[in-house]
Amino acid sequence: MAYSERRQRERFRIRVPLRFRPLGVAASSIDHFAETTNVSRGGFFFVSSAPLQVGMPIEATLTMPTEVTGGAPDETHCRARLVHAKPDAYSDGRMGFGAEIEMFIEPKKPTPAPAARVPAPIPPGTLKP
Repeated sequence: MAYSERRQRERFRIRVPLRFRPLGVAASSIDHFAETTNVSRGGFFFVSSAPLQVGMPIEATLTMPTEVTGGAPDETHCRARLVHAKPDAYSDGRMGFGAEIEMFIEPKKPTPAPAARVPAPIPPGTLKP
């Protein structure tokens, strides 16, 4: 069976730090850290020992390099889906995963603490001795 190329965007062989978290039924709140081996505006390939499988959605943060953005590097937050895996590609038990970006998302900003309430001043002459 012949392999068909599904990439629609130019892919760059660039290592970029990646933080990701699996989403869905088997999701955990633990962030995993890895490094991409190639990146495009539509996806990325990375290696991880995290228990992942094809079809699983992830939320990821990585800095898109100049080669991808065409301008300044850009910290990117996205939701992606694992579309292929390379099992047994690494002798240390890690696997390679191809992720297709489904949507770019705004980073979650910390909620500011509520402002302290300052009581209104008491007008003179309202307190009785």
